[in-house]
Amino acid sequence: MTLWKRIRTMLPSRTYRIDSLRAQLDAQSMVWPGLIFMFIFNFVPMYGVIIAFKDYSIIAGILEAPWAGMRHFQAFITNRQFYNALRNTLGINILGLVVGFPVPIIFALFLYELRSQAFKKLTQTISYLPHFLSWVVYGGLVISLLSTETGAVNALLLGVGLIQEPIFFLGEPRYFWAIAVITNITKTLGWSAILYLAAIAGVDPQLHEAGVIDGAGRFQRMWHITLPAIGGTVFILLIFSISNMLNWGFDQIWMLQNALNVSTSEIIDTYVYKTGLQQLRFSYAAAVGLSRSVVAVILLLFTNWLAGRFADRSLF
Repeated sequence: MTLWKRIRTMLPSRTYRIDSLRAQLDAQSMVWPGLIFMFIFNFVPMYGVIIAFKDYSIIAGILEAPWAGMRHFQAFITNRQFYNALRNTLGINILGLVVGFPVPIIFALFLYELRSQAFKKLTQTISYLPHFLSWVVYGGLVISLLSTETGAVNALLLGVGLIQEPIFFLGEPRYFWAIAVITNITKTLGWSAILYLAAIAGVDPQLHEAGVIDGAGRFQRMWHITLPAIGGTVFILLIFSISNMLNWGFDQIWMLQNALNVSTSEIIDTYVYKTGLQQLRFSYAAAVGLSRSVVAVILLLFTNWLAGRFADRSLF
């Protein structure tokens, strides 16, 4: 018997597959629209990646454009503006990972320990609200709060005597990374904590009861019971965060960026937008975007390998 025949004998029969498909028709009807949508809007447009290897123009089109090889990749590698955008992207992401990643975990741990259900629901609702505001609205609020004339932040700092004159926060490049990280945390805090709250809710209550019997306090139970129990969720989200190191919200940066802070606010997303759509260098921008995607996949695989090698918490 050949190998192919052996494999076919191990596979379910055609009749069984058809019957199984009919039995799961209700579930299939919910899955297939999502797969079709993903195929049309995520996979079909990937054909356009080839313009990174061509001298693309709107008039010539993708098929008629001449091949350029790796020239566009060499161009951004030797471009100082790209390295400035790369430095800012990595700086903001690393700062956001170190400072911002633990905050939703801590928030979820303390929120779950609240005894008053009414206060707990109120806190959750307030923390969720910013997520549903677009950065156009939320960024406008941030700009108003940091204003030198009517901003509440400057008024507070002046009132307590920490500063003698208002600070133009969005006009000082040295403040931008901190502003980007803090505003992102305040906007996504409640929404990011949902997964951790769901994981905490799945912790066996008997473990906490055993901890109470052994004399463990609330903070000791959080550290030795709750946190290890949600370790899998934490590691998965950490892997995704590290693999996403070259991405930061375009809409946030675009709203807070101005001519005075552009030296520290120019990230890869805004750089690609300016070169691709404003300067009409489509092939160059596609090369930058493709390179970033390749690096993101490498980071994902490497981080997943590290998590599986040292913590036994890999995705695959």
